[in-house]
Amino acid sequence: MMMETAVYTREFLFVKEMMDKGELGKIQFLRGSHQQNMSLPGWPDYWYGFPPCTTPRTPSALSCLSSEGEVESVVCFGSGTIREEYSKKYGSPFAIETALMKLRSSDLSCEVTRSLFDTIRQYRGELRRVRHELSFEWEQLAGEKPVLYSGYEDAKRVEVPDFGSRLPKEIAPYTVHGVYDEQHEHTSFIQGAGHGGSHPHLAHEFIRAIVEGRESAMDSRRAANWTWPASALTSRQ
Repeated sequence: MMMETAVYTREFLFVKEMMDKGELGKIQFLRGSHQQNMSLPGWPDYWYGFPPCTTPRTPSALSCLSSEGEVESVVCFGSGTIREEYSKKYGSPFAIETALMKLRSSDLSCEVTRSLFDTIRQYRGELRRVRHELSFEWEQLAGEKPVLYSGYEDAKRVEVPDFGSRLPKEIAPYTVHGVYDEQHEHTSFIQGAGHGGSHPHLAHEFIRAIVEGRESAMDSRRAANWTWPASALTSRQ
């Protein structure tokens, strides 16, 4: 099982539930992004200078799973430059990389954007789904609410519920409270906003797949589909 946090965030589960109920209509476009300023001290040394789209799992997963599609082809473009002491470590100068992915047996294309260094941006994982009847857009700033678009010019912010009720009562509280707090900080958890309450969902799915003798929701095929575009980004500009 691939332990990808993005597909168990509250926002993704909210959109997936609407999709399963048939409330969104035909999907027209998908966009996923992961923007984070890791230039700050406190990260392990191996992170600094890491090429943004070498591990585009999070935005790829958001895009692909929300359409149940598989990536057929991809092209990636780099933009901007990071400081020299970062770029020489992995040989990648780009501050931001954006990939365009074509989905197999589908009329859909997806945009995936990732930035890690020398870009001023509040931490943000994003899913944007443009559909025929309703469109969903992740909040732009922490503390805001996502937006649902409908009609021609109608838009409203929506309250995304917690999905701890889907879990056993023993671990459900950990979707809203982790082991890290102001006295026990961890850079990844604090800046990553707790990964949207996903951790207990991941642990539960992993154990249930073993107990039930089945493939996990994020099995090897799906994991490969989310990660192979990184190895295929040979047309970086």
